[in-house]
Amino acid sequence: MRSYESLRETFDNLTSKEDFCISGSCETGSEDSLIDYPSYTDALYALLMAPISSGVYISRWDLKEIAQNAGESMAIHPRKRMFELLMKYASDKETMQKVLDVFEIYINEKIDIYEELSDEFPASKEIFIEHISKANKIIDRFPSILKEYF
Repeated sequence: MRSYESLRETFDNLTSKEDFCISGSCETGSEDSLIDYPSYTDALYALLMAPISSGVYISRWDLKEIAQNAGESMAIHPRKRMFELLMKYASDKETMQKVLDVFEIYINEKIDIYEELSDEFPASKEIFIEHISKANKIIDRFPSILKEYF
């Protein structure tokens, strides 16, 4: 049995990330160099699911509803996994168009809520205007998204 002091000394001597990895559990530099660009699912996730980009927050329940309205049944999972499943479903141009149409409806509903809130609370209008602007820009990008990925 090791004493506390020898265990502490071993821990203090660990200097690199690899020292903390269990065999095969850490990424290596060669794997990182193989991924130059994210997949279109990752790019769309960053674009649509991040409120900083899209101006709206899309919850797991929202994704479930979006999928259902696009014709896909989906269980609740973490947001990223649900989005990946939705993109797997939208594997052809027609299905992706349906998904984007449902996203547009959903985002427009959020815009309506933002406009109502900005009317009710004029002091926060500038904040809502920024979100509305981002949401409208995302909707305007949908045709280019469809053209770029299909």
